[in-house]
Order: sequence, then structure tokens, then C-alpha cells
Amino acid sequence: MQLRRVVITGLGALTPIGNTVSEFWNGLANGVSGAAPITKFDATKFRTKFACEVKNFDPEQFLDRKEARRMDPFTQYAMVVAEEAIQDSGMDLATIDVDRAGVIWGSGIGGLRSFQDEVSGFAVGDGTPRFSPFFITKMIADLSAGYISIRYGFRGPSYVTVSACASATNAIVDSFNYIRMGKMDIAITGGSEAAVTEAGIGGFNAMKALSERNESPETASRPYDKDRDGFVLGEGAGCLILEEYEHAKARGAKIYAELVGGGMSSDAYHITAPHPEGLGAHNVMRNALNDAGLKPEDIDYINTHGTSTPLGDPQEILAIQKMFGEHAYKINISSTKSMTGHLLGAAGAVEAVASVLAIQHQTVPPTINHFTDDESLDSRLNFTFNKAQQRKLDIVLSNTFGFGGHNCSIIFKKI
Repeated sequence: MQLRRVVITGLGALTPIGNTVSEFWNGLANGVSGAAPITKFDATKFRTKFACEVKNFDPEQFLDRKEARRMDPFTQYAMVVAEEAIQDSGMDLATIDVDRAGVIWGSGIGGLRSFQDEVSGFAVGDGTPRFSPFFITKMIADLSAGYISIRYGFRGPSYVTVSACASATNAIVDSFNYIRMGKMDIAITGGSEAAVTEAGIGGFNAMKALSERNESPETASRPYDKDRDGFVLGEGAGCLILEEYEHAKARGAKIYAELVGGGMSSDAYHITAPHPEGLGAHNVMRNALNDAGLKPEDIDYINTHGTSTPLGDPQEILAIQKMFGEHAYKINISSTKSMTGHLLGAAGAVEAVASVLAIQHQTVPPTINHFTDDESLDSRLNFTFNKAQQRKLDIVLSNTFGFGGHNCSIIFKKI
């Protein structure tokens, strides 16, 4: 089978460091931290009292009031970034074949706020169960894709992938494969998450996964720093319009970059800890390179998973060194989670947008909050600490790994 080429023709972003693509890039390029004390609930008694929240967001600026109230925040976020990406693509919905356009989305948790609120309040008063008729549709993850497909009338494949923090990248890989195999021409793909809730913070605190640097939230997400103490929970969404190359060219679309490869693998090791030798991370990057028909020395920049956890960061770096050998010292490495926090199931989408923008601007976003070298990490590697770096970027790889040992990598190419 002759595989078709797949390009990116539209972008959308709603993040802790910017509510549009342009604001997001400005935050990335300038090394802005999105971490601050939690405002969505009283976190006084929680061990972690801060997060990377979306700021100054009013869903009713984008959605009908009644419609917004029927959606969990993670779906609201999805709708907003899908609209930005569709508008950015310049697509005339009246002229495309909607039977060959689909929506494949990712979310690791889905409607956590709705689940928490309904379950905690269902028997207030005399004990009679009281639930909203919209409880289930607000909670289940697939309604993000459902609402988007209904909004734009896309009648191709429509579903949500759930693979923890790899969810959005899984969705992008699925969309990529459907298009290049000729089963779709266009996909709205990406991911959204809204887990900054009592249950989200409390649950990750109980796992000892979160940073507890309450005295300095803005510096708490510090990938590759010796004193990192866990990730910072983030929220938001990212969206890409993927389109078959000839289809995009025929309608005169602007093209940001080409998606040339996607890989998946499993650690098959532990429910939360990465493989100690970085085996799954190595394999997924190898699989993505093979899928793209590229050599290790073709990669210019890696947007790493880089969550700022004691175990995860060094294992990914070990895998990179095994995979790229001497070329690893010529690659820029950075973790944009140092700025956005960890958006869980939406991380891969937001980082895919960051990777595409890095190519567009020929600039590597920094890993901020580096204060102390970790002697266990090779200091000859270019972690792009604290300041963005301009360089020639032709090919960028983005990694996302999830609880359960799920790994996904995608590769973008300048066009």
C-alpha cells in the first residue's frame, strides 16, 4: 500500500501559560511558569496547594450558557481548542466531504470534576439519591469527541483514546494512520484534561507523585534538576488539524509541518514506575524513527516527557542516549512541562502543538527552573536550560509516557 502524506493545517491551545496558540507560544518562548496557588478549591489542608491552572477562562465566552453547563470542563476545553484549530485551518466546512472527516481525541481521566461533585453530593438531605440527568454524559471521556463531531458534522471515525498520559499522542497516531491509509482525509485530534480538583490533587498526593514545593510554586516543576520532587498537575487542551497532503494543497491551506512517523510501545514492567533501563522509552523512539524512515542523526530536537519526577527523568535520558548515541550531544532536549505542568492525558497534544511551533519559529523552548545539576545526568547533553535557543529545526520528536507503561512518540518535519 502506498501510504499518503499527512500534514498539520490548524492548531488550537488552551494552557496554563496562554489561552490561544499565540499566547501559548509567547509563554513558551519566554520561559513563563504556569504554576500558582490553587484557586478552584480550598487547598489549605492538602499537601500540595498549587497547580498549573487555566487562567481567565469563561466557557460562556465560547459556548452557549446552557450548552456549557451540560459539559465537564475537560469537554469545554476540547470545544474551545477545536474551534481555534478549525478557524486556523481556514477550512470551509460546506465544501469538505464530512464522511471522510473524523474526530479522535484523548483524555486520561475525563470528567473528574463532574464525577466528584455528583458522587459527593448525591444524598445530601434525607438520603434520597439525586443526580443530574447530564451526570453520565458530563463524566465519560468519549463525549469530548462526540460534542466536537456534532458541532462540525464530521461523520468519520469518532472516539477517545485512554492511555493515561499518552492518551492524546495515541489519538494523534491513530488519526495519522487513518489518514495515511486512506480511510480519512481530515482529523480533528488532540486531547483535554481538567483534573485540578480535590480528587485529582488528593489522589496524586496519596501516590507521592506531586511536588510539594508550596513555598515556591512557580519553580516547582524542574525537570532534570537535582532537587526535583515530583510533577505539577496541569490542565487544558491542545488540538491539531491533520489533513492528507494533496487534500490540503488542493484547497490552498497553509501547512505548518508534516507528521512523518508515530511509534508505540509498552514497558510491561510496573503500573507507575518506568522501566529502570528505559527499555520502553527506547523502543518507542526506535519505532517512531522506523515508521518515519529516518535515522537517529536526523533528529534536531526532542520535546521530552520530562515530568520532573525523580525516577522518570533519568530513565528517559538513558533511553535517549541509548537510542541516539553520539548524536544525542547534537540534539536539543527540553521539557515544556517545566512551564505548563503535567496535563496528563492532554500533555501529548499540547506538546505536539509546541513541537510544531518550534519548527515554525526555528526555536527550541526552554526547560525552566534549573538550579542544580543532577550528577547522574550527562552534563554534555543540551537540556536547553532556562532560556529558549534558536537553531535550525527540520525534524522534531515528541515523547509521552503514561501510567501502565504506555509509550507514544511522534515525529514532525519541516515542509
